[in-house]
Amino acid sequence: MSNYLETTHELYKEAALSPNVGLCCTTNPIWELPGLKIPKIMQDMNYGCGSTVHARDLTHRPKILYVGVGGGMELLQFAYFSRQKDGVIGVDVVDEMLEACRLNFMEAERQNDWFKREFVNLRQGNALNLPVENNSIDVAAQNCLFNIFKEDDLKRAIAEMYRVLKPHGRLVMSDPICEQPMNASLRQDDRLRAMCLSGSLPLKDYISALTDAGFGTIEIRARKPYRILDPQHYPTSELIYIESIEVAAIKDPMPVDGPCVFTGKAAIYFGNKDYFDDKNGHVLLKNQPLAICDKTAHTLTQLNRDDIFISASTYHYDGGGCC
Repeated sequence: MSNYLETTHELYKEAALSPNVGLCCTTNPIWELPGLKIPKIMQDMNYGCGSTVHARDLTHRPKILYVGVGGGMELLQFAYFSRQKDGVIGVDVVDEMLEACRLNFMEAERQNDWFKREFVNLRQGNALNLPVENNSIDVAAQNCLFNIFKEDDLKRAIAEMYRVLKPHGRLVMSDPICEQPMNASLRQDDRLRAMCLSGSLPLKDYISALTDAGFGTIEIRARKPYRILDPQHYPTSELIYIESIEVAAIKDPMPVDGPCVFTGKAAIYFGNKDYFDDKNGHVLLKNQPLAICDKTAHTLTQLNRDDIFISASTYHYDGGGCC
């Protein structure tokens, strides 16, 4: 195991034995669903930077994989939708985190009449070599884990997720990103990397890592403020702004002209006819926004029409649209 992964292992061993409420932070509210009660200990051990639980991903009782179990909060949320024996698989390399998670599920079972511990299958394993069969998972997820990995390990972790997903399955993630360059002192600080800070990539590089692995569709579902690294507390001479994103990478076939990446753009036709048809699969009804991927936005822009408006990226996409 490399030094930075050893540091990560020890940090999350400590966080399992003694919950560290400030280790990560998320502005997402706790799920409010009928009959779902999330134990406080799970909330205290929510070591993520967003949410990977989206109801529209979880129809028809999918088989779910979650890597990096934390205190089990998102595993419990996934189980709420799955409700079947071994319907959710949780994988973690830290034995102490797995044991803490098991104890938390005992409390969750006491608080939730519908929940049974057998709904979640906890497995000791590494994100770089998942103990999961090929093409067996409908929805895979990780929260604030992949940003810890250095380049080669990141490629392996994404490739492993791609391997275990069924065709058209989806990898749902939340990770920090950073558009500013970071100096060597930050990048080489193993503890800051383990704390989900200094491994943050620019969004473009993050997306490229996913499409290079073969994911044909990428959805940017949210982009939010996350942390500041300042000269008083970190080895940097400037303020560094870190954001968090929520992303879904879908195991669709790769289009001949490249991946469909949705960053929250829309096209609005406002001409004299009832609709505009670009003869390439995109029909714009008059004054009705159509969600479009960045590739389609570029194609429509090249038409140089004065009756089609293309919005800027909102970094919020919730399905539908052109592709």
